[in-house]
Order: sequence, then structure tokens, then C-alpha cells
Amino acid sequence: MATARVVRVRAFGGPEVMEMATEELAPPGAGQAQVRHAAIGINFIDISQRKGGGYPLPLPTGLGHEAAGVVEAVGPGVEGLRPGDRVAYINAGIGAYADRRVVAADRLVPVPDTLSDEDAAALIFKGMTAQYLLRKTHRVAPGEVVFVHAAAGGVGLILSAWAKALGAVVVGGVGSEGKRASALAAGCDHVVVTTAAGWPERMLAATGGRKARVVYDSVGRDTLLHSLDCAAPFGLVVVYGGASGPAPAIEPELLNRKGCLFLTRPSVFPHNADPADLRANAAELFAAVAAGAVTAHVGARYALADVADAHRAIEGRQTVGATVLVP
Repeated sequence: MATARVVRVRAFGGPEVMEMATEELAPPGAGQAQVRHAAIGINFIDISQRKGGGYPLPLPTGLGHEAAGVVEAVGPGVEGLRPGDRVAYINAGIGAYADRRVVAADRLVPVPDTLSDEDAAALIFKGMTAQYLLRKTHRVAPGEVVFVHAAAGGVGLILSAWAKALGAVVVGGVGSEGKRASALAAGCDHVVVTTAAGWPERMLAATGGRKARVVYDSVGRDTLLHSLDCAAPFGLVVVYGGASGPAPAIEPELLNRKGCLFLTRPSVFPHNADPADLRANAAELFAAVAAGAVTAHVGARYALADVADAHRAIEGRQTVGATVLVP
């Protein structure tokens, strides 16, 4: 029987509540596969769940939604996968913070030979998020103004580059002046610092008065009301995260006054709940990577045992791009 080193949380709280443990793994059952992780992605939802907020988990719990690695064994009834295949996943259940685990085989997608394990782990969650935002929530068209909050973050860098490749005029919001260069390098035409007062006015000045057809807001509490001011009449404001805290409640009449706006709060998981959709969405993402529209941005690497340091760096807004754990 195989063993696994896993991160366990027995009480909600700060980074110090994450503990390393060694556990036995049962062999993969029907429809399952055992995967040895080569790289593990970290997402802000992991931090929220560690604290007990957002999407509370029953304790004790593991953490993590995405990883890339190699299939070690498959259970009965699994077709199209064999030991040695390189794979990645999201939405396979909590517990990616581990060096190996058993998951449902239909949650795994093949990783192209041209993509490294670290790049795959950095891309699969964040890239699939960008995929549904740009191609499903709103199908970005050439010439449209698009506003991307946290443009120097893991999802933001991908969103900015992909939207630019689709022909949009991309305005990026960043939390500090030091992140401006990263956002511009990713493809943003203009960048504004959203922690400084008056940033909606600076956004309009940069675009010559044009408001955004769609605003992608992953910051939430500190930005949403101002995001409404950046959206064009009949435009769409997409709240897909809450890095600063939960977004405030919005009275429907406010959307009317701001220009008959549309407001939505989607998630990556429902968009990839069906295995066929998962494979199709992943194929579109990897095609964008092959075309050069999307690039993995691994900003920092930590050993799995140093996961607490990784969380502290992300919470302290000390990172640019994606952070990965290496078992």
C-alpha cells in the first residue's frame, strides 16, 4: 500500500494551522486513478478555506484544488489512462496539498508534452478560470474595453494576455506601483493602481473616456462599487473572487442608475463539473497556450513542507503570478 505526505488542517486559522502528516493510500477503486504529484498550485480560495471563510470545510480537512503529476495506477473500469501518463486536474475534491493521492479518473486531463509540470500546475485552475470568464461568462470580442482587476496576479496575468490576444483593449488594475510592469508585460494597454483614490477617473483618462464592456473583479469588497463606475452602459461586472473580503450587497436599483448594468458571480467548478465540458475547456486552454496567447507565470516555488511560508507570502501580497508547491 502506498503512503502519502499530506497537509492537514485540524482548526481554522493562520498559516501555522497547516500540519504535515503521513497517511496510507488505499489502492484506486473502480473509476479511480492514483497520481504522484510533481507540482501543486495554490489559489486564494485555499487561503480562504484554511481560515474557515468563504466555503467552510468540515474539519479535519486537506487543502488544495489543483495539481499536475504522473499516473501511478488505475482502478477497474478506467479507460484512456495508464501508468506513466502526465495529467493535471481541478475539481477533484479537496486535498491537492499532498505528494500523491487517489482521485476520480474522469477529473484528470492530459498534459501536453510541451508543458512542464510546474507550468501545468500554475495554469490548470487559473487558466480554466480565465477560459470561462473570457469565452463563457462574456465572449470577449476585438475592440472591446476590458478591465482586469489584480492584473499582476495568477489569474490576472492570464486574463490580460488572453484578452489582448482576442483583440481587446485591456486595462489592468494592480494593488501597487511595483506591479505595473508585470501587468504591462502581460498585455495590458493601460494600468491603474486601484489602492489609490480616484482610480476610476484615471481609468477613464487612460481610455479617452471609454468605459469597459466587461469588468473582471476578483478583489471584491474594496473594489466592487467602483467597478460599477468603470462599466459601460449595459455592460457586465463579473465578481469571481474576494481577495479583499466578500463583495458588498448590491441593490438592483443601483445597477439601473449606473447604466442598466449586469452583475454576475460565476465559479470555475460548475463550468467544469461535467467531464466532457472539463476536457473541452482544458483543450481550449491548452490550444491558447500553444498559440502563444497564454503563458504560465510561476512567480515563486516552495517545498510542500514550507506551505505556511507560501501562504504568508500570498496573503502579504508579496507574490507576482502563480505560486506552486513542489513535493
